[in-house]
Amino acid sequence: MLGRVLLILIGTAGLMLAPAAPAAAQDKFIVVASTTSTQDSGLFGYLLPLFKQRTGIDVRVVAEGTGQALDTGRRGDADVVFVHAKSAEEKFLAEGFGVKRYPVMYNDFVLIGPQDDPAGIKGNDIVAALRTIKQKAVPFISRGDRSGTHIAEINLWKDAGIDIAAEKGPWYREIDQGMSAALNMASAADAYVLSDRGTWLSFQNPGPLAILVEGDKRLFNQYGVMLVNPAEHPNVKAGLGQQFIDWLISPAGQKAIAGYKINGKQLFYPNADDPNA
Repeated sequence: MLGRVLLILIGTAGLMLAPAAPAAAQDKFIVVASTTSTQDSGLFGYLLPLFKQRTGIDVRVVAEGTGQALDTGRRGDADVVFVHAKSAEEKFLAEGFGVKRYPVMYNDFVLIGPQDDPAGIKGNDIVAALRTIKQKAVPFISRGDRSGTHIAEINLWKDAGIDIAAEKGPWYREIDQGMSAALNMASAADAYVLSDRGTWLSFQNPGPLAILVEGDKRLFNQYGVMLVNPAEHPNVKAGLGQQFIDWLISPAGQKAIAGYKINGKQLFYPNADDPNA
């Protein structure tokens, strides 16, 4: 609750100097705890004005790793969580902190590395690539922040038969930061890094980096959205939050997601109609 109060105070401090507005208008906002990828990719900058134009509801985004975003929801410091780690989302629901999970969209992860590919891993087999990276001990940057991307990375090491927590060496660097920071560090260090495709396509400092591994079905990246349970946190703006969710999964919201592109490339693919997503 303290985090929500601080966020609201900071977000509304500027209004103190403005003419008084009706209380209802000032209160028509929600807090969405979401991943850095939805923010860093520019998706929210594109979607939220469309949503506000339709509903009049402001959305204030707290962008952090999926694990942190779910913790924000657990504390009641957000009305909605919009993340990308299905197992963690299902745990959040099982604990009673969420009302219902809705699939929204997907894209994929890509393995980024130096264009000259010193490890020689270019292709479409992520498991073989990770085994080679470890065997050759080439630099690898891990977000290390319990984000959806970090969770996916740990699972991919497991798929490769590697317990990275036990087997990592100096070549493996955990930075406990977001995707853009991890990409910047990989660019500076000529290192490999796992990224969501959306953030990579919007990244402005690629330097010597390029996509080296893509197309493996194990790199699938699903996003889901949940209303924080008002039975746990009565301060949750359930009505406004559900309006946001309903718009995301509506034909209009899904069309807007599909329409977001950078340099002609689509970043996210709507799939709210897939019951298994």
